[in-house]
Amino acid sequence: MPHHVPLIATIVAGLVLAFIFGAIANRLRLPVLVGYLLAGVAVGPFTPGYVADQPLANQLAEIGVILLMFGVGLHFSLKDLMAVRKIAIPGAVAQILAATLMGMGMATLLGWPIGGGVVFGLALSVASTVVLLRALQERRLIETERGRIAVGWLIVEDLAMVLALVLIPAVTQALSSDNGGGLVGMAGALGMTLGKVAAFIALMLIVGRRVIPWVLHWTAHTGSRELFRLAVLAIALGVAFGSAELFGVSFALGAFFAGMIMSESELSQQAANETLPLRDAFAVLFFVSIGMLFNPMILIQHPLPVLATLAIIVVGKSIAAYLIVRAFRHATGTALTISASLAQIGEFSFILAALGTDLKLLPPEGRDLILAGAILSILVNPILFRLVDRQTQKSLKPTLAAEEVAPSKPASCVVLVGYGRVGKAVAEGFKGAGLVVVETENERLDELRAQDIKVVEGNAVKPEILAEAGLENATHLLVAVPNAFEAATIVEQARRINPKVRIIARAHSDAEVELLAAKGADNTIMGEREIALGMLALTKAKPRPA
Repeated sequence: MPHHVPLIATIVAGLVLAFIFGAIANRLRLPVLVGYLLAGVAVGPFTPGYVADQPLANQLAEIGVILLMFGVGLHFSLKDLMAVRKIAIPGAVAQILAATLMGMGMATLLGWPIGGGVVFGLALSVASTVVLLRALQERRLIETERGRIAVGWLIVEDLAMVLALVLIPAVTQALSSDNGGGLVGMAGALGMTLGKVAAFIALMLIVGRRVIPWVLHWTAHTGSRELFRLAVLAIALGVAFGSAELFGVSFALGAFFAGMIMSESELSQQAANETLPLRDAFAVLFFVSIGMLFNPMILIQHPLPVLATLAIIVVGKSIAAYLIVRAFRHATGTALTISASLAQIGEFSFILAALGTDLKLLPPEGRDLILAGAILSILVNPILFRLVDRQTQKSLKPTLAAEEVAPSKPASCVVLVGYGRVGKAVAEGFKGAGLVVVETENERLDELRAQDIKVVEGNAVKPEILAEAGLENATHLLVAVPNAFEAATIVEQARRINPKVRIIARAHSDAEVELLAAKGADNTIMGEREIALGMLALTKAKPRPA
């Protein structure tokens, strides 16, 4: 067996170091994305020790880009975008223009060509999907008005970047000396590119919309889970590669449309679940390969441009987003949340940086500044969210009236965390008597208040929210949130506040049951197990009369 195995070595080194650095980042309460990028720096050519094979890493990164864009398309929701279109579309476009102009201004001061300034500004204008969604999920804001606006805003940014990935190579080709340059050459190249894109989109909408769902349904009816998973991956990779070979469009656009067409199928959620592990693995390798391109010496050699880049991302974009949201007459809390959500850059920024350097538009220094800005902004982003949380918390009005608590002995209560499908059923059983519900979504809060149920607005992972709900005097804590890691944090905090409270939580697997029990839950209810017990109980019932 040959010992020279650069492909295996690159994959092993990338995944192992990504796990180590990602675990450290998670321990420090930082996005794991930071750990993946630092793993790439560790195996890159600018640091001592082992250096991974750069060309192989780039090819693995291409697969990562395809699967990342496939996932973006798979979760693309035109309905969600239309629900907040009045602010998300003009707001995102205005913010992209503002950030791009700031980036171009900085590029001009550094003496870069206008093409490099455009790529640099666009790279600074788009936020990371991974970082934004994680921040919103941690605060249970996805289903709130603030969360929907942020996600809709992100969708518009992603669509704009997909368009940029198509147009930038065409414009560059038109302006090159080989094509004569000028407006005529540009118009011809753009027309050719847009014509190919239109032909590809037409083929996907006319043929792909029929063929892709049919293939999924046929494969699902075979009963083979492995074959279904293979079909999803074959569609994602096949459409991306075919679009590049036959129509000359990017892998990213082909993968995005493959995911978007597949999202219309009833099996889209199953397709997403089946491919998630592989998508995550190659996404990690993508971030590792990006980290390999980063030269840490830029932090020492060019500190002022690094700080200026970070200022555009964290300060410039935030101020622009805040002013835009306030101009649409939304609340200050919503404006602050959107500003914090967008004050970082990520996946598309890396793709644009790589494209810009490949096309000789962006100097290597620009790529390093983008990578430095991404790492630093992702590190700073949790701090911004904490400041926003603190500011928002100050504006919250107490929902538990002081007169309802007896001065001599506080009244006991039952605290319910989460008012989704499970929480709503639990609340109906209590009829509101002695129940306090902790919830974040405005619509659910209004529904609870209409029923005269005591509510506390906020995320129960914060000890002050549990304290406001009266956990110190509660007899029971019912944790009905679906996310096991969030539930485990709530259980752990609650056990510290009130060691005697009886904690009952929901779970979806044996591993989640063990996690919640280890954190202090007295009982865990697993839906599948309760269904099985119910079925067994019914088998012992008397048979139906003939």
